[in-house]
Amino acid sequence: MPEAEKVKGPASYFPSIEKQYGHPIAHWMTVLAQAGPLKHMELVNLLKAQHEMGHGHANALVAAFVAKK
Repeated sequence: MPEAEKVKGPASYFPSIEKQYGHPIAHWMTVLAQAGPLKHMELVNLLKAQHEMGHGHANALVAAFVAKK
């Protein structure tokens, strides 16, 4: 049986984000969607300031969010 392909990119952070912050990724996508039309780093800074999220986790969420637009 072949090994499962390893998740790469921003999604590789998702299990850690869910565990550390106690919310599913869908919750964070909603938070970002409700933030309004902000630039990438403005969204990262929002997550860091309002949700005490680390830079790497915030950046991964925003990158995934922007890619879905």
